[in-house]
Amino acid sequence: MKKVMSLFLVCLFLFAAGSAFAADKTVIRVAHTIAPDSHYNKGLEYLGNLLSEATKGQIEVQIFHSSQLGSERDAIEGVSMGTLEMTLVSSAPLANFTNAFLVFDLPFIIQDRQKAYAWMDGPEGQKILDSVLSKGMVALGIWENGFRMLTNSKKPVAVPEDLNGLKIRLMENPIHVGTFKTLGAYPVPMPFGELFTALQQKTVDGQENPLIIISTSKFAEVQKHLSLTGHFYAPAILLINKAFWEKTLTDEQRKIFIEAELKARHWERNYCIESEKILVDSLKAQGMEVTEPDKAKFFDAVQPVYKEFEEQVGKEAIQKLIDAQK
Repeated sequence: MKKVMSLFLVCLFLFAAGSAFAADKTVIRVAHTIAPDSHYNKGLEYLGNLLSEATKGQIEVQIFHSSQLGSERDAIEGVSMGTLEMTLVSSAPLANFTNAFLVFDLPFIIQDRQKAYAWMDGPEGQKILDSVLSKGMVALGIWENGFRMLTNSKKPVAVPEDLNGLKIRLMENPIHVGTFKTLGAYPVPMPFGELFTALQQKTVDGQENPLIIISTSKFAEVQKHLSLTGHFYAPAILLINKAFWEKTLTDEQRKIFIEAELKARHWERNYCIESEKILVDSLKAQGMEVTEPDKAKFFDAVQPVYKEFEEQVGKEAIQKLIDAQK
């Protein structure tokens, strides 16, 4: 009887300890808008595994992909208000919250990705990240999304004039809209979650995204022409709610998080770069016709955009990013 009672007490203790352990677990919900096999999702899975391992399961990252929790703007607002813990978003929609990220949106401003990484990971990049603190968010790092390429269902685009009159879906960003207006296109800002249907139904003629998103989003099913313009460089920003970061996470957990984020950031960047090497051939195999455009003509055509947004972005910020790549 004593043995049975002892066993019962041991089981009761283990159950209570397990319940306490579960109660102490910190769950971080992170939202993004693209596919479950995307670079975003894989990078966040890598981050989640690092955090779980380093905290012995005390931090659990739950990923909501494919716009399950709304658009990028919805996710940013959720993190800002504290209704969502974390999100990984393109930098472009952050223009609705701070001007600091606008420098990345200028066409062709990034020419050397590796030198740009050093700038983004240094003091100048940190100043940009700190601009969201007043919005109730902490920007943990600048991740990779890639150079944005143009697709459409109507014709090859080799020179700027080929864009005349084409309806192109864009992110909700003033520089992106201004750039495509300058190029003669008809910009149609809309959330990413609505894009595939809009392309399928011919509501818009085309769109622009990094190759990895064009691939994982299966745009080859609804777009015939791919033009390797590389007109915008698209970094991604990992945002976490400021109150959650400062009050829910302990000092030790924040330290672990900072180390894990840095590892995950580098892993995700390398994953993107390696993926891009095979994606053009993959998209060709799926039936897309690929055009190598005259980038010099595009670069010349968008110079008025720099003048239009110079004051808003900041002349000094523009020059520092250009100089960093020399």
